[in-house]
Amino acid sequence: MKLNKRNVLFIIVVVLLIIPQTRKSIQVLLHKGIALVNPVNVIDKKDRIILNDYSWKLKTETEEITNFNQFKGKVILINFWATWCPPCIAEMASLQKLYNKYEKRVDFIFVTADALDEKISNFKENKKYTFPVYQIMSKPPSELMTTSIPRTVLIDKNGEIIIDKSGAADWFSEDVQKQIDELLK
Repeated sequence: MKLNKRNVLFIIVVVLLIIPQTRKSIQVLLHKGIALVNPVNVIDKKDRIILNDYSWKLKTETEEITNFNQFKGKVILINFWATWCPPCIAEMASLQKLYNKYEKRVDFIFVTADALDEKISNFKENKKYTFPVYQIMSKPPSELMTTSIPRTVLIDKNGEIIIDKSGAADWFSEDVQKQIDELLK
């Protein structure tokens, strides 16, 4: 009897994954679970890359063009994401908490693969997210080029890439906060 219940449960999950209206929610939930066990590791000092090129144009949600150069010499967290990406959505709540705690001392750059339109503003409004979203207007520095999302990069004041993480993660973990606190000293 127990085996039959497992089979029924398995079939229900498979069916829910096939139905477009439930698939994304289930994927986000699974990625939230993965994020809790997927550690964010600091790159060993000897393996760190230094970002030398800050020439990168970005468009803000208010249609202003900004240059990444203005962030040079500051602690920067860059997150590449999209509204259609379940792992991106799964980690957003922890990134928002991190933003809430450090927004005055760390520059957060959330770079979306989506167009900056109602879809982004509705997504942020529905989730009560307040972080700034940017769209790429020119080729990013080679060290920041990515073909997969989500990808999050933490850069120190000297341009050293301290954390470079692809995939969903818990960004409000004690380890990440401790690392940011160290960078802000």
